[in-house]
Amino acid sequence: MSDKIICGIDIGSHKIATVVGIESKEYEELRIIGFNSTPSRGVKRGLIVDIDKVTGALEESVEKAERMAGHKISSAYVSVGGPHISSLNSHGVVAVSNPQAEISEHDVQRAVEAARAISLSTTREIIEVSARDYSVDGQSGVRNPVGMSGVRLEVDTHIITASTTNLKNIDRSLSDVGIENMGFIFSGLASAEAVLTETEKDLGVAVVDIGGGKIDLAIYVDGSLSYSSSIPIGAKHITNDIAVGLRISLDSAEKVKLYLSDLYKMHDDKLRKKITSPPPDFQGLTIPETISDMTPKTLVDGIIAPRLEEIYKYIGEELIKSTFADSMPSGIVVTGGGALTVQMIEIGKKIIGMPIRIGVPEKATGLVDEILNPQFSATIGLLYYGKKYMSTTETKDKNFNRILQKFSLNSSFTKLKDMFKQFLP
Repeated sequence: MSDKIICGIDIGSHKIATVVGIESKEYEELRIIGFNSTPSRGVKRGLIVDIDKVTGALEESVEKAERMAGHKISSAYVSVGGPHISSLNSHGVVAVSNPQAEISEHDVQRAVEAARAISLSTTREIIEVSARDYSVDGQSGVRNPVGMSGVRLEVDTHIITASTTNLKNIDRSLSDVGIENMGFIFSGLASAEAVLTETEKDLGVAVVDIGGGKIDLAIYVDGSLSYSSSIPIGAKHITNDIAVGLRISLDSAEKVKLYLSDLYKMHDDKLRKKITSPPPDFQGLTIPETISDMTPKTLVDGIIAPRLEEIYKYIGEELIKSTFADSMPSGIVVTGGGALTVQMIEIGKKIIGMPIRIGVPEKATGLVDEILNPQFSATIGLLYYGKKYMSTTETKDKNFNRILQKFSLNSSFTKLKDMFKQFLP
């Protein structure tokens, strides 16, 4: 079997990241052969607001990733997130079709399709249907019913929907660049693929992907995806506060934020216990403006900490809304570019009262020096998702559904009529 090329494209509010991986029999782990991150243009809070700017930034990112990988990118898995994301849990029931009452893969697909048959607005589109739990003749807790005996099969599923308009805009940008969309993947789900362990999923855990303009949330209970949502606030709000507080530009404020994160990171745990603040100045930071009458500790305590507390309050409200807040012994895994903000863990533990860790993708090999970083968790997760589901019926169903959505009887008849006209005198 020849090596398979897998590509993932993360279109975010802060950056557009393209990563190319290769799957081969020689390597069990995914091997990264190409990568690029380009500043995002035309995207706000996960929504496309200027399609021409998005297409330009996307083309730039893809071309640079292709140059590094030495391969042409013809198809990709694409992340999607933002406040237009919503989710619900659905239930499906079917009778087992086999006369010998043995459950087949076809029965499982029928059950999932039955759960998928929900009333949905014409402005919404299903992008993910994930099985949570199966029941065979009333026996619940079944992980894989294929091959079991029974006459009645039930399934509980988690369904993620997104705005049809935004999905079509992303599709158009990809089409303009010449890339086939292999499927939309919720950013929170992609990040979970990259940073979570199976133990955390089984115990119960929440992934919080903090991007520039949004926070994508995915909750796992008993090993299954059970809740998904997005909060329209992100790390850019912290940057804006710093810019206003210090009266500097947004670019300089971003540098200050990253500088503070690096400053705190330099101190190990033992040293951190002995000091009350990092060095009392901004030595080594090069920005055009001058920062006066403000120490790093004052900036962290007076500007960054209050905004982080607000962000965690929103996260806490979303956890309560999910009704799974008491089913997550593993706590919260924070990832995304915003996870690098100073005091992210300390303030989170104080507000949420749960175990919190920073999620970093660590399983990939190859050209990974730049991308084993929380801000690229969703990008790497797209490749893991693609590797996991590339040859399964789920991916085939996604592509087939996309074909059906684009299929038009009128256009097909028009093409047939035009073809026959060529043979008429």
